[in-house]
Amino acid sequence: MRVVFAGTPAPAVPSLRALIESDRHEVAAVVTRPDAPAGRGRKLLRSPVGALADEHGIEVLTPARASDPEFLTRLTELEPDCCPVVAYGALLPDKALAIPKHGWVNLHFSVLPAWRGAAPVQAAIRHGDEVTGATTFRIVRELDAGPVFGVVTEPVHPTDTAGDLLGRLAVSGADLLVATLDGIEDGTLRAEEQPAEGVSHAPKVTVEDAKVDFTAPATAVDRLIRSVTPDPGAWALLRGERFKLGPVTVVDDELPPGEIRVERRRVLVGTGTTAVALGEVQAAGKKRMAATDWARGIRLERGEKLT
Repeated sequence: MRVVFAGTPAPAVPSLRALIESDRHEVAAVVTRPDAPAGRGRKLLRSPVGALADEHGIEVLTPARASDPEFLTRLTELEPDCCPVVAYGALLPDKALAIPKHGWVNLHFSVLPAWRGAAPVQAAIRHGDEVTGATTFRIVRELDAGPVFGVVTEPVHPTDTAGDLLGRLAVSGADLLVATLDGIEDGTLRAEEQPAEGVSHAPKVTVEDAKVDFTAPATAVDRLIRSVTPDPGAWALLRGERFKLGPVTVVDDELPPGEIRVERRRVLVGTGTTAVALGEVQAAGKKRMAATDWARGIRLERGEKLT
């Protein structure tokens, strides 16, 4: 099929690469979010999806809004049979949805109808799901509610961060997306409506959502930190300044919530149940380092807390 691929961040790259390498589908163009300023110099950078398209000489469309008349005109001129989507990051208006013959097919990183929304992987880890996956479905007006073409599942490991899990799903999901387009082209794949039961929502995770509450149980602290690693990154306050936290390990020791105890080979922090051992940390204005190395360079008073 002739396709126009829509996607923006790194987890969408395996899907675009798989389509480029497919001998059955032609990527006529790529739609991605506009170049954005990044780094200290605030230079405009192409999205990861846009950069891969550039490498392969594929036309890149960067509309500010998918409703822009110029974009809709160009999309119509491209005459796509289908528009596969992976983490594009913008709403698609009805006029855009109506252009491709086979519609827009989204790869979503959950087993729908669970975790509809912008942050399904983060939600799966935060809520302690043991299994998650990826789903391909036809986009409709309601968020992530369209009929489903296919599903793959993936176990959530006890130490998975959102980055770890999303990395695996991006790869298995790419294979699912190509297989879905193959089936649509062959006429052998029919979308099935999602069940009405089991719907849950996973809104975008903000920086404020990533603040650690050490009065929560240790398992909840562990899950929260892993769910926001690497982005936006977990944090708490120490001496009134933001203190970033990498994944932790739940231990049997007990301490008051937030209280820090420095030992020879580990640094513990109390929670609402048992303590957690800190992994990597990053104090304000410092580089990320092992918690034990950090503790050697700071004079903590007895009873100091992360809040």
